[in-house]
Amino acid sequence: MNLLKVLATVSSMTLLSRILGFVRDFVIARAFGAGAATDAFFVAFRLPNLLRRMFAEGAFSQAFVPILAEYKNQREAEDTRRLTDHVATLLFLALLAVTLLGIAITPVLIYITAPGFASDAAKFDLTIELTRIAFPYILFISLVSLSGGILNTWSRFAVPAFTPVLLNLSFIFMALFVAPYFDPPVLALAWAVLLGGVLQLALQIPFLAKIGMLPRFSFSLADEGVKRILKLMLPALLGVSVTQISLLINTIFASFLPSGSVSWLYYADRLMEFPAGLLGAALGTILLPSLAKSHADNDRGEFSALLDWGLRLTFLLTLPAALALALLAVPLLSTLFNYGAFQANDVLMTRDALMAYSVGLTGLILVKVLAPGFYARQNIRTPVKIALVTLAATQVMNAAFIVPLQHAGLALSIGLAACLNAALLWRGLRRRGDYMPQPGWGVFALKLAAALAVMGAALWLGMGQQANWIGAPPVARMLRLSALVAGGGAAYFGTLWLLGFRLKDFTKQGRH
Repeated sequence: MNLLKVLATVSSMTLLSRILGFVRDFVIARAFGAGAATDAFFVAFRLPNLLRRMFAEGAFSQAFVPILAEYKNQREAEDTRRLTDHVATLLFLALLAVTLLGIAITPVLIYITAPGFASDAAKFDLTIELTRIAFPYILFISLVSLSGGILNTWSRFAVPAFTPVLLNLSFIFMALFVAPYFDPPVLALAWAVLLGGVLQLALQIPFLAKIGMLPRFSFSLADEGVKRILKLMLPALLGVSVTQISLLINTIFASFLPSGSVSWLYYADRLMEFPAGLLGAALGTILLPSLAKSHADNDRGEFSALLDWGLRLTFLLTLPAALALALLAVPLLSTLFNYGAFQANDVLMTRDALMAYSVGLTGLILVKVLAPGFYARQNIRTPVKIALVTLAATQVMNAAFIVPLQHAGLALSIGLAACLNAALLWRGLRRRGDYMPQPGWGVFALKLAAALAVMGAALWLGMGQQANWIGAPPVARMLRLSALVAGGGAAYFGTLWLLGFRLKDFTKQGRH
């Protein structure tokens, strides 16, 4: 299996989802702007989204996929099917309990996660109502994550990558056509979250049935595989979720800052998620099953080569994205969001957060590549220790940056902590001999630096005065930004081509 081809497939599906995600954010920004109502919704959405990333795509996925791959490669088909049935049943029952409990104690959760809202009774009550509507999303989207883990292990990568498109379509439909029928209109966004979760799960069910892996209700805590997954999940919960915990703590801090701070951080984070999802999530998704297979085969050379391939691709594609986000923050934000209720000040405030986030983009994506190196070997303890150090460092930086930099300081803390996390993961893999760099890294780095310099100069000269972007005619902004992005990309990849880079050099075969 050609991993570069699979990466292109997954990334293309993710690209579609991200483009629709920007359409969704454009629609929300135009209709609701950045104020009390959107702050309330983003806090309400962050709670189930946080649980989804921590439990479903985080701890559960990292614990479940390596063991499922082991069963698929080394055991009978019926053993694999039985494991899936038991895991799915236990996950469903646990999530149902969490959902019901979350709805019941929503006021307490809001007071903990956004204590600054308590001083505004209307805002606090609205956040509670929105959260209770959206909270069942965690049930549906976690089952989606389970389904995606199964499909990815069977090398059906395209369907799970396409699935998030349905959430974005749900948002767009509800915001454009249904919001006027709600009082207040922002309630439509909470219902869009729930509808999106239902649609995503419904899409994957036929594909699970096609490969004969549609789970059946079968409860058992005695299953050996279930016990191993639970044992891995508990420490993995922190190990893979440090960024989400940091984002939650940042929401607490931001709730005390001027109104709009939560929204500014949200829109900046959405732009950061574009390259992070396009490359980071895609690389992590396709690497984990291959790494698990290499570990099961005790092929240390292939294991190391897979990591090296992932790291080179990360630097090759992430560094220019980080530089472009920092340089083109105002052109991007004004083109995407500077309409209707999203004013010039919102652009400038979101720019500050985006530039701060961009510092850590490479670190965020490196974590997605390096962490599977531990989880494929079912080594949870090391990432947990690193996560604890990173989380502590994030809070120290929050305390240092929040006063002088306000909301941008919170974004900078996340970015720098991601770089620290990646560096410690890399050191851990090197120390254990799990990763040995392939030859040629020095020359590779010099060529990247030259291409980045050329691209940076092209973007800086082509961008002009930032003030000219705000309030300019929409079509002019879109055309000019498209030309800038195309020119910057041509400058970067053209320079790499002149320096000898070729696509075939990054072809890599994987085994599932």
